[in-house]
Amino acid sequence: MLGLDAAGKTTILYKLKLGQDVTTIPTVGFNVETVNYKNVKFNVWDVGGQDKIRPLWRHYFSGTQGLIFVIDSNDRARIDEARQELHRIILDREMKEALLLVFANKQDIPGSMTPTEVTEKLRLGQLKERIWYVVPSCATTGEGLLEGLSWLSTNVKNQPKQQPPR
Repeated sequence: MLGLDAAGKTTILYKLKLGQDVTTIPTVGFNVETVNYKNVKFNVWDVGGQDKIRPLWRHYFSGTQGLIFVIDSNDRARIDEARQELHRIILDREMKEALLLVFANKQDIPGSMTPTEVTEKLRLGQLKERIWYVVPSCATTGEGLLEGLSWLSTNVKNQPKQQPPR
């Protein structure tokens, strides 16, 4: 699970894992938890989003079946930065087959970007070879989180198995 700093990644992780809102501090490094949903075990890596540690993100790509990218829907000033980082991630060869789930987070804040607006600002329509889905969410209440996991679990199960190189 990736996204810019303060997007809500850690809050989402622990809402899914523990079912409660937890107090968080900026993640330096990562948190990793196993989340079970609909007979699918998700190993979720919540990796810090500060700009100085983003170059380390690529070290977490290997074996990724699905990327959860979290957007602060109220942070219009950094949506272009988020788009650039997202496109940098999905263009990496290790992420070629990964599904993309975007949580358009912080929907509880009046004036936040709608999922349609987030889709447009991230230029997801350009991703012709990628399976993606945008879910409106609120990490603190849990709104949208299970919908996102449901989509991810269904689509991970339906993904063709990777053939080993010959």
